[in-house]
Amino acid sequence: MTELLHELIMSSARRHGARPAVTDAARTVTYEQLALGIERLAAGLADAGMHRGTRVAVYLPKCLEAVEAMFAVAMGGGIFVPVNPLLRPAQVAYILQDSGAGLLLTSAERLAVLATELDACSELRTVVTVEATDASRQAALRVVSMTALRDEAPALAAPCVIDEDVASIFYTSGSTGRPKGVVLSHRNMVAGAHSVASYLENRLEDSILAVLPLSFDYGFSQLTTAFHSAARVVLLNYLLPNDVLRALEREHITGLAGVPPLWIQLAALDWPEAAGARLRYITSSGGKLPLTTVRRLRQKLPATRLYLMYGLTEAFRSTYLPPELVDQRPTSIGKAIPNAEVLVVRPDGTECGVDEPGELVHRGALVARGYWRDPERSRERFRPAPGQLPGLPLPEIAVWSGDTVQRDAEGFLYFVGRHDETIKTSGYRVSPTEVEEVLYATQMVAGAVAFGVYHASLGQSIAVAVEAAGGQLPDTGRLLAECRKALPPFMVPATVIWEAELPRNPNGKLDRSAIIGRLRPQLEAAHASDQ
Repeated sequence: MTELLHELIMSSARRHGARPAVTDAARTVTYEQLALGIERLAAGLADAGMHRGTRVAVYLPKCLEAVEAMFAVAMGGGIFVPVNPLLRPAQVAYILQDSGAGLLLTSAERLAVLATELDACSELRTVVTVEATDASRQAALRVVSMTALRDEAPALAAPCVIDEDVASIFYTSGSTGRPKGVVLSHRNMVAGAHSVASYLENRLEDSILAVLPLSFDYGFSQLTTAFHSAARVVLLNYLLPNDVLRALEREHITGLAGVPPLWIQLAALDWPEAAGARLRYITSSGGKLPLTTVRRLRQKLPATRLYLMYGLTEAFRSTYLPPELVDQRPTSIGKAIPNAEVLVVRPDGTECGVDEPGELVHRGALVARGYWRDPERSRERFRPAPGQLPGLPLPEIAVWSGDTVQRDAEGFLYFVGRHDETIKTSGYRVSPTEVEEVLYATQMVAGAVAFGVYHASLGQSIAVAVEAAGGQLPDTGRLLAECRKALPPFMVPATVIWEAELPRNPNGKLDRSAIIGRLRPQLEAAHASDQ
């Protein structure tokens, strides 16, 4: 049985080496070619200074080199840190600093954009670019091309790697502070691949279209579940929903994963018959899929199996609803995935009754190892599983999701809401603090509170309540222009509310609860009236 992440590919290469493995905009490679490329790159990275536990950031769009890089790092005993290609330079630099990345794999173009931001990354020693580049502006760093690294490296001396070793750190935003790094072991990721591939019934003949960022655990899952079954992954960097439909037809796609905003867009399009002709299944996670969208997709794709799922980066994937039950239970997130248990508990840790709202707690092999360099938040989210046998010397750790769900009499789960303030928009989790920091950096505001407002197609849109800085007049256009310079599109506020003075608590801090409690109902009522 496969135990290490890179073995998903190596095992398929031994069994089905001539089968296509990855297709990107430029080429298709077989499993044999992919395995060889990963082995050579792993050797090159080891020669460049990567050792067991070295963090290696991968800042690339969806392409073959990104796939090779992440699996080569894992093969060599390193820890890969995928970085969303939409992030701005300062955000990338933060992840490099926080993870303590010693190596960075990127493109020459992206390296030039990062420029002086890398000066603050004290542990970074080497940058590997996809293509040859002028390294004169990065005098403090060794810059080498991926080709040179492969060609010059000696054979890889097999490192000691076991399934409990850390394989990756996925950065995800929380309700407070900067993005936090979720630490995942080889065991976590391989167990996830086995579980999800089993209920999706992935098979050798599948062609899976990967449209989500590979820095998103749900996006990365498209790789692992495909490689588990020796299927083909087609990497797509798309601009418009119609690009997805064209790729479905062109590449004879059989499986597609998306987040609700994408499915809402796709459900509104006219599908050519050929686009869905071979589409065996589609999956949705990353937020609640509106009932109207579920029904539209079922009408457009009556022969395609629709999986409604729930997951969180801290446990990869938690639940799914079998496709044959979607018409009967279109608002349910289903039951626990194979090899996991999902509990619904009260604040005191006891299990809730039928239809009683409680916190979703996930236990099993997919539970992450905590948050990187953040023991306090790790203790809050990763706690002993409820209902353990008395007398156990060491407790089993489960992930307490912070999400409220309820379970019906037949055991099916339904999502109710979120405990924390994380904004979930367009399939991304956004930290209000990150948005607020950018607002403050404009020097146009003296106070700022960012929060999510229900939105029918985005899940939530981002609203901000701001207090003008002394001597500044409210100027929404200029404020948003500054935000667009510093934030990716999905993090730019959709609504700006100027207040003469934001309320503060006795400690002098902004009273977030009062501000959000007053404004959110008004904005959601206005949105509802526009529908």
